[in-house]
Amino acid sequence: MPRGPRLDAPGTLHHVIVRGIEKGLVVQDDEDRADFLSRMGRLSRSCPTSIYAWSIMSNHVHILLKSGPEGLSRFMRKLLTGYAIRYNRRHQRCGHLFQNRYKSIVCQESAYFLRLVSYIHLNPLRAGLVSTLEELDRYAWSGHAVLMGHQQNEWQERDFVLSQFGGTEKIAVERYREFLALESGKGRQPDLVGGGLIRSLGGWFEVKSHYRKEEKQPFDERILGDGDFVESMLAQSRTELETDLKIRRRKEEAEKMIRDACQSHDVAWDHLVSGSRRPKVSVLRKNLCLLLVNEYGYSLAETARQLGISTSGVHAILNRS
Repeated sequence: MPRGPRLDAPGTLHHVIVRGIEKGLVVQDDEDRADFLSRMGRLSRSCPTSIYAWSIMSNHVHILLKSGPEGLSRFMRKLLTGYAIRYNRRHQRCGHLFQNRYKSIVCQESAYFLRLVSYIHLNPLRAGLVSTLEELDRYAWSGHAVLMGHQQNEWQERDFVLSQFGGTEKIAVERYREFLALESGKGRQPDLVGGGLIRSLGGWFEVKSHYRKEEKQPFDERILGDGDFVESMLAQSRTELETDLKIRRRKEEAEKMIRDACQSHDVAWDHLVSGSRRPKVSVLRKNLCLLLVNEYGYSLAETARQLGISTSGVHAILNRS
């Protein structure tokens, strides 16, 4: 079954899993790991994104983050594209580095935040990259060492995570470490790497219980949370999709109107949008500008994009009219 569109509302908690194409490596050495980490840190500031937990493995990466005003997709596109270009250049390879679509799971913060922090930070231990929790405490390629105070990443939301465990740093670090030790005994915990009914309800026992009671629960593979949370996220997604469709239709209508006007006035469309100053083209551009702004309610920036001129150019046309 094909996946649905991403649930990408700003301020949403996501568990992101990025895998190498055909299970291949995404890092080969510490220089690659440092580059990925540095890029992630810089982008978390420039595309405001809160990062709570992360681990860089050999053929995949886990990140727990809360998307900023621009949403998740823009942040991830910049991170993965920039890293892949440098990686390919450095290792003299070409082609895709990552699977075409990274996995992002919208997570119910109140129920899953602490479990996801520990799950992600325990990845190096589960994979055998370190042998003990003591080694993990100082392991450079997981956010756990930052929480323990052995590494520093100013961009990582250390204070927020520790605040969930105690009011003072010393107590919070101790309680976090104790929690991690308890979680380390739970194994791989597949319920934390996807959505769906089993995961949302907390395992097959709960699913069967709901079946016995003939209670229907909504679920979605893109969401990790209970039925109410799933419903609220899907309702929000539908609203965003409807808005996106309206914007797309509006753009298509404007493009058709402009092309029809070009045809009826015997003006080539590429001349119109290339900034040609020929009298016939300039007159048509002025009329379209007034029509888009005054009749269709387009913003100056939207009008400028449609006509291939600057926003200040649109402003000047309006002032002269």
